[in-house]
Amino acid sequence: MDTKLTRITEVAKQKPKEKFTSLVHLINEESLKKSHQEMDGKRAVGVDGVTKEKYGKQLGENLTDLVQRMKRQAYRPQAVRRVYIEKAGSHKKRPLGIVAYEDKLVQAVMADVLNAIYEPEFLNHSFGFRPGRGPHDALKALNDILYFQPINVIVDVDIRGFFDHVDHNWMMKFLEHRIADPNFLRLIRRFLKAGIMEGNVMYETDEGTIQGGNISPILANIYLHYVIDLWYEKRIRKQCRGQALMVRFADDLVFCFQKEEEAREFYKELCQRLKDFGLEIAEEKTKILTFGREAYKAYQEEKKDKDKDKGQGPRKPGTFDFLGFTHYCSTGRNGRFRIKRKTSNKKYRASLAKVKNWIQKQRHLPKKILMEMLGVKLRGYYQYYGVLDNSRMLEKFSDKTKQYLFKYLNRRSQRKSLTWEGFNLLLRMVPLPRPRIYHKLTQIKPNIGVLW
Repeated sequence: MDTKLTRITEVAKQKPKEKFTSLVHLINEESLKKSHQEMDGKRAVGVDGVTKEKYGKQLGENLTDLVQRMKRQAYRPQAVRRVYIEKAGSHKKRPLGIVAYEDKLVQAVMADVLNAIYEPEFLNHSFGFRPGRGPHDALKALNDILYFQPINVIVDVDIRGFFDHVDHNWMMKFLEHRIADPNFLRLIRRFLKAGIMEGNVMYETDEGTIQGGNISPILANIYLHYVIDLWYEKRIRKQCRGQALMVRFADDLVFCFQKEEEAREFYKELCQRLKDFGLEIAEEKTKILTFGREAYKAYQEEKKDKDKDKGQGPRKPGTFDFLGFTHYCSTGRNGRFRIKRKTSNKKYRASLAKVKNWIQKQRHLPKKILMEMLGVKLRGYYQYYGVLDNSRMLEKFSDKTKQYLFKYLNRRSQRKSLTWEGFNLLLRMVPLPRPRIYHKLTQIKPNIGVLW
C-alpha cells in the first residue's frame, strides 16, 4: 500500500493535470487491516456501538464482508453520532462527530489516498493537517514574512463555522479536478451525506464536513486550496503593486500586505469570494490593522515628537491572534525591531479552566500519581506555548496551576490538611516540570522564493 501511495504522489507531482481513474481498489482487506491496527482503541464509539476490540474478534470475516459490500456498492456509511463537549473557559459547547468504527477504517484509507494525490498540489503557505507541518512551522513562516518583508498591514480573517458550511457540490467539483474514479467519488459523497444522529433524532447533512472524521481535515484543505489559496496566489498577488503574502493553518488565515489600500480592497473581494462558495466572514472576529517594522518605526518617531510637545500619545501598531498566540511589535535587547508573541488571553483562560477542572476531578488520586499526571499535562502545554518571549505567560500559568493544586489537595477532606510549607516540601519530593522555551523561531533570513 505504501509503495502504491508513493507512486500516486510521484505521478501527481510530475503530471499536475493528470486525473486518477482507478483508486477505489486501494481500499482492500490489506489496507483496511493496516488501518485497524493503527486505530486508537480508546476512542468513543459511534452509533453502532462497535469498539476496536469487538470488531477485531472476527477481523478477517468483517473485512471480507466490508470489501464485498463495497464491490457491489452496497456499503453505506452510518450516521455520525453527535455529542457536545464543553469549551474550557466558556459556557458554550462544541459539537463533535463520532464516526462508526467500520466507517473510520474506510475513511482512514481514503484520507491516505487523498493526501498522496493532493500533498504535491498544496501550496507552501498552507500548514494545517499536512504531514511534516505543524503550527510552529506556520508561526515561523509568518514570523519570517513580518520580519523580512515590507509588510505594513495585516488582514486577520475568521471564517464563520467553516466546517459546518462546506458546500457539497463545490466539494465534489474540486475533487473532480484530479479524481475521475466514479466509485471513489461516490464514497466521498456518501460520507458527506451520511447524516447526523443526535440522541434518537436523525438529521440530514446538506452541507458541511463532520468534525471528528478521519477524512474531514484533508477535505477541508482541498476546499480551501481552491477557494482561497490558488485564488490568492494566481489573482490577488499578481494584481497587487506591493508585497502580498499569506499563511494558512486549516481555516485560520493571516494575510499580509505592504499597501493599506490593497489590503482593504482585498477584504471586499474576499467577502464576495467566500460568499460565492457558501462561506462567510465572521466580521466581529476579523480585522484590518497596521503592523510591521515600518508601522512600529512610525509609532516610535511619533512618540518622540509627542513627548516633546507633551501632547496625546501616538497609537501603537495593532495586535492579532494566530494559533493561540497574540502577535505584537516590539524591540529586542539590542533595540532592534522584533515580532513578539505571547499566549492569547482567550487561550490562557481556556487552558487554565481546563487544568483547574481536571485537578478538581482527579483530586481523589494519591498525591504522587496526581502530580505525575499533572506533570505530563504541563509538559505538553509548555511544549506548545514555549516560544521565545512568552516566558512571563508560562510562569503565570505555572504559578496559577500550583495554586489550584494546593486548593484542591486541601479539599480532599473536611479539614485543611496541607500548609504552604508542606506543599512546597511535596513539590520538592515530586517536582512539576518548569516552564521552558522550546521554540525560538530564530530570525534567519529564508529563501522567500522557495517558501512563497
